Amino acid sequence: MITSETYDFTIETLGQCKVPSPIQLSTVVGDFRANYVKDDSFVRYRVNVFNGKDEDDQTSANLMQKAGPREFIYFDPKHVKAGICTCGGLCPGLNDVIRAIVRSLYNRYGVRRILGFQFGFKGFFPDQGFETIELYPWTVDEIHKIGGSYLGTSRGGGDRVNDVVDCIETLGVNVLFIIGGDGSQRGALDIANEITRRGLKIAVVGIPKTVDNDLLFIDRSFGFETAVEKAKDAVMSIHMEAHSQINGIGLVKLMGRESGFIAAETALACHEANFCLIPEVPFDMDGPNGFLASLEARLKKRHHAVIIVAEGAGQELLTKTNEKDASGNIKLADIGVYLRDEIARYFKDRHFHINLKYIDPGYQIRAAVTTANDSIYCERLGNNAVHAAMAGKTKMVVGLVHNKFVHIPINAVTRHRNVVDIEGALWRDAIEATDQPIMMVNNMEMARARMAKTAIGAKKSDR
Repeated sequence: MITSETYDFTIETLGQCKVPSPIQLSTVVGDFRANYVKDDSFVRYRVNVFNGKDEDDQTSANLMQKAGPREFIYFDPKHVKAGICTCGGLCPGLNDVIRAIVRSLYNRYGVRRILGFQFGFKGFFPDQGFETIELYPWTVDEIHKIGGSYLGTSRGGGDRVNDVVDCIETLGVNVLFIIGGDGSQRGALDIANEITRRGLKIAVVGIPKTVDNDLLFIDRSFGFETAVEKAKDAVMSIHMEAHSQINGIGLVKLMGRESGFIAAETALACHEANFCLIPEVPFDMDGPNGFLASLEARLKKRHHAVIIVAEGAGQELLTKTNEKDASGNIKLADIGVYLRDEIARYFKDRHFHINLKYIDPGYQIRAAVTTANDSIYCERLGNNAVHAAMAGKTKMVVGLVHNKFVHIPINAVTRHRNVVDIEGALWRDAIEATDQPIMMVNNMEMARARMAKTAIGAKKSDR
């Protein structure tokens, strides 16, 4: 769905940049040398034209500042002490980003003091007992070859804002990189606001991390491509199981709390899924138009079926847990187990023989080493985050928008989550790939009400 929301993409800075950058580039176009990026270089957010109307404008509501090295920077590298932390769940590429930040700070800018905070925000609290780690290029050179996080990660702790800022101030950190999802970036903004309140000159720059690809504006989050690649392998394996059995059914649960991007793109990538269930599209289990009837029809026609389900799909069908994790996210009921049991019950009651296999490769995917393309993306994200921080940019994240690296204010990118536009091109193509019914519901009015709640986050560009 198209939203009429407006945003302010103005980037806050700590002050005037007066220090010549140690990175020797060019200010002249056409001299065969790479160029500095100027603060008045922008990328238009709205690039599509709908209904013949030109929506383009050159205001802060539409122009995103381009990322990259500046000719003059705010911080003198000799006086910089940088900090890095990774927060939230694991995601492919964390180590790639850490490595890129350290190498850019040390090799390109000459920053010699770089601290790694262990286990997310908890690494800032003395009562947790986690010492900081001194980071150098030679200590991180090989970490991109393994999964997980070299610094460790944890959920929660972002609400202890004063404790975090106390730690930063005590250690003399003046450039802080926070690698995390929307919750972690909200925490980063609170930290940056407290820094401002105290009158400190400390840059806080985020590198958005969400394997679900559900942050606003950004073309894709790092690790997403790797997740789809690994998910594709799981679906291909389960397809062989299903295809080799009498009425074989393969069921794969993938990540996607509120957004079905991984599930939808995996369905497109593997060409073997017959059903893709995502949080944005409601479905009924029973009834003539429900999922189970559609599954039965598929089995009668082709004698096997493969189902991809995102973890946040069909939550209205399950008993809510009413529990939250340390990050404040509602703990989801297990849709994968629910579907497995309901499918088995349905066909048993009908004396219809099936052979059902169910897998949940989520943690295996999260801990994977990145694909080559994701590794490249992580390297460039880390480099551009360093360029922004050294130029005194703060309260912002670096992201890829329309295939250009830009600066985005944290308060814009965390306003709400991005979701699959169910009237857009991605979901249309996923439906064509699976050949599933467009809707598997018995009451369209109730379905429309449910879908309207998720429409606000959909990208315009998806259309």
